[in-house]
Amino acid sequence: MTTRVALSIAGSDPSGGAGLQADLKTFHRLGVYGEAVVTLITVQNTRGVTRVEVMAPDLVLEQIHAVCCDIPPHAAKIGALGNSAVVEAIAAAAAQSFTFPLVIDPVMISKHGAALMDEEAQRALATQLIPRAFLLTPNLEEAAVLAGFPVTDIASMRKAAEKLVSLGAKNVLVKGGHLDAEEAVDVLFEPEHGFREFSSARIATQHTHGTGCTYSAAITAELAKGSTLREAIGSAKKFITEAIRTAPALGSGSGPLNHHA
Repeated sequence: MTTRVALSIAGSDPSGGAGLQADLKTFHRLGVYGEAVVTLITVQNTRGVTRVEVMAPDLVLEQIHAVCCDIPPHAAKIGALGNSAVVEAIAAAAAQSFTFPLVIDPVMISKHGAALMDEEAQRALATQLIPRAFLLTPNLEEAAVLAGFPVTDIASMRKAAEKLVSLGAKNVLVKGGHLDAEEAVDVLFEPEHGFREFSSARIATQHTHGTGCTYSAAITAELAKGSTLREAIGSAKKFITEAIRTAPALGSGSGPLNHHA
């Protein structure tokens, strides 16, 4: 039996709720071996982010080479990258050697409002890295920045997904967790198959720290196991909903999810 491997290229959250710590927990829970390349280090907890230090691009690339030449992943995800130099370096690596599905979660702002990507990095992401994405998973705010117009409802989520595919992403999942609605609806656009919506009941809780990271990691884990894209998203949607519903209420701010869900 072949052990399936998933790679996270993301930032570090010392409180364990988001970033590569959340990714590794999710990979383990869903039965794949997890690897992690550190792109930036944050000082944060459930109350906020107080410091961000971005790794040198060559250090990020050396980490990627170290894992890919020895334990190559079956799928990978990208989270917070920090600056344009890191974005450009990873884009070049992806173009040269990534033969596996790449899920890009375009993390721009932390749960607490701290900027994790400047405008120059956003432009580099749009022009150099998004074209390498098998799946792009922006939330409403990220979709609006990348698409260039407000994204506030299902209709504009569909429009944004189409625009982001035109930037080069093979498929786009616009996450609707911030919609003002009774259900949390995510919109998938696959150019070959059209649109599909994934919905779940909205859960009233403040404990949603790391939701985007965990959701994209769950999709990546399922892709690593050989699931189709729709199967991977459907399974991940169930997992993230249960992880939010059973969040352990840790910390005095926006607490982490239940990664054992």
